[in-house]
Amino acid sequence: MNKFQNEDFADIMKSNSQFVANFEDEHLTGTARRGLAIVTCMDSRINPLAVVGMKSGDAKILRNAGARVTDDMLRTLVLATYLLGVERVLVMPHTDCRMASGDEESIHRSIETKHGVDTRGVQFKMVTDQRAALAADVVSIRGYEILPKTLKVAGAIYDVKSGQLEFIDC
Repeated sequence: MNKFQNEDFADIMKSNSQFVANFEDEHLTGTARRGLAIVTCMDSRINPLAVVGMKSGDAKILRNAGARVTDDMLRTLVLATYLLGVERVLVMPHTDCRMASGDEESIHRSIETKHGVDTRGVQFKMVTDQRAALAADVVSIRGYEILPKTLKVAGAIYDVKSGQLEFIDC
């Protein structure tokens, strides 16, 4: 028996069985057909491909808390640009983001108070000015010396209430 086949994941197993029953191989490759990578938040209200009118296989989706450009995002973009067809990057944080609603210390304190865990050894990259953070993240991608100089990078804030993208001049 599969060690993950238990009641905690029964809904997932059932849903996957239904998915498999209707699955049609689209013969997708690992490349981004439309040459796009989207750096966005892990927030489950965001369906990045739908937001930009694309479908599976069209773009690479890179997600983390707050849609921040981290060392790991840059590492992934290097692979995506040189090996997976990415020529454009859209950095896409969103409105009503928990990572833009407080400072670093308040998040650490909240976790410690609620769960008894001291997380001060982790940098969450909270932002108080989402537009400024977005601009800095776009600039960090553009300035990352081993990414292709031809890489096109833009920033936009996704409105979770309307679905609208607001492109920001970075």
